[in-house]
Amino acid sequence: MTGNFARTARVLWTVSLLSLSPVSLAAEPASDIVVEMNVMVPMRDGTRLSTDIYRPAKPGRYPVILFRDAYGNGSGSIASARKWTDHGYVYVSQDVRGRYDSEGSYYPYVYEINDGYDTQQWAGAQSWSSGKVGMIGESYRAAVQWLPAHLRAPSLTAIAPRVTPYNYYKDVVYSGGALLLASRLDWAFYMSGRTAQSGFDWDKMRLHLPLKTMDQAFGYNTQHWRDWIAHPSYDSYWKVFDVEARVNDIDVPSFNMGGWYDAFLRGTLASYTSMSKGAYSDRARRGQKLLVGPWNHFAGRPMNGAALDFGPDAQVDFNALERRWYDHWLKGEDNGVMQEAPVRIFVMGENRWRDEQEWPLARTRYTKYYLQSAGKANTASGDGQLVTKAPSGGGTNTYIYDPANPVPTKGGNLLPVSLGAGPAEQGEVSRRDDVLVFTTAPLTQDTEVTGNISVTLYAASSAPDTDFTAKLVDVHPDGKAYNLADGVIRARYRESLERPALIEPGKVYEYKIDLWATSNVFKKGHQIRVDLSSSNFPKYDRNPNTGHKFGEDAELRTATQTIHHSRQYPSHITLPVIPR
Repeated sequence: MTGNFARTARVLWTVSLLSLSPVSLAAEPASDIVVEMNVMVPMRDGTRLSTDIYRPAKPGRYPVILFRDAYGNGSGSIASARKWTDHGYVYVSQDVRGRYDSEGSYYPYVYEINDGYDTQQWAGAQSWSSGKVGMIGESYRAAVQWLPAHLRAPSLTAIAPRVTPYNYYKDVVYSGGALLLASRLDWAFYMSGRTAQSGFDWDKMRLHLPLKTMDQAFGYNTQHWRDWIAHPSYDSYWKVFDVEARVNDIDVPSFNMGGWYDAFLRGTLASYTSMSKGAYSDRARRGQKLLVGPWNHFAGRPMNGAALDFGPDAQVDFNALERRWYDHWLKGEDNGVMQEAPVRIFVMGENRWRDEQEWPLARTRYTKYYLQSAGKANTASGDGQLVTKAPSGGGTNTYIYDPANPVPTKGGNLLPVSLGAGPAEQGEVSRRDDVLVFTTAPLTQDTEVTGNISVTLYAASSAPDTDFTAKLVDVHPDGKAYNLADGVIRARYRESLERPALIEPGKVYEYKIDLWATSNVFKKGHQIRVDLSSSNFPKYDRNPNTGHKFGEDAELRTATQTIHHSRQYPSHITLPVIPR
């Protein structure tokens, strides 16, 4: 139903699930559902949000599973609802403000704080509700769980955010000060209307400059895109959405689920670590769980087209995990879910799950691998080495960064996943002269790297502003190489994401590049590799090297980049090595 009719209609009906799908449901219990479609739930300002309610036909009060959706509450179909109603829950699916059948105007994230609280309280106060509300959903549907959490709605009992952003500057729009171009461009235009927009020439759009006119150049008037471009630093605009900054006010158990190749991996890990240490109450601190698998943003499912297969154990039934979680928190069942290890990770390379007691792992040995070469580390055929011994002499490597010919994105923590999110063979990238490659000798024993990864780079540029990128790579004995983690730092944000400062051309600066995290065993005979450059396009926007105000440049300049690796400037990667 759409339009005014949809917004005012209220349908109450009872469905026999067995009559809908007798073949697929034959082995499952019969269960009638009472369905109320398009219930218009008022928010504090009078705006009404379209809400579908699915509840067991048997009268009573039931715990509520709330699913708030920016992509159309048709996502909450009978098939989705019955996974909960058959087990004694009410399932509530709601269009967020300004999307599909809900009233109001849409703007990403900002209304989800108060609207989320109001909906949680409404759900807890209904005659069919036990007063306990839990939430489910991935990505934006996970964001709507975290954003109102600091308001501590009495009805909100637990949440289960999957592949979630947490700090919306660092996780969603910018990384290391560089714009997450492909992800935000695609999503901003997809979400530029009340319903999903499509039919864009993404390759052409990603090359458009200046960035601030992107929407108008392609016939749109997208305020949130222009606001993102107008706020390239972590300022007051972003602090409204920063869940990480409000963790001390959040008092809710959370089952945090993510993937090593997910675009929001940092947010998933940060939500667990920050809540475990700093949540409002001991109950909330102890009520945190973390699950990370070998997945991209489509967590739990095989990465179609990915260069590596992690085996059948890589697939996970999230419905079963979430139901067990809520049987405990919403129904009070003593099912052992909170007696299990709080952290469960998939170790790639060995392709097996492992339980842990904390994140990062307490037994981690942070080990520095230093860059070394005779000045010809360009391409995988160069002389770049990665060694554990600190340099005693001097050394530099140079390359030209041309933003008109950027290094192409090959795999990684990407959105959209159609760009090849996940592991990808790096041969094409490693043959470029603007990529420096540093590789260990073949390993004499298995080496596990599990945890947070960073690169410390000492570098100079001929430009007043530029980017430096880094990538951790697993080189197999056959010579094929696969990405594990990558990151970027924009030079003007080397000291602070809040206070940018241009660099002096030719001067050596220290840069810290956050590669987020991974869990991988580099098998005996494999090699550990680091690729360095100044672009990874279109994952990140191209730094034009001009030093001009962000988003206003149509001019592109080349830059000469010099990477130092010496006793004075010991550039290195720090790996979280786990004793075997």
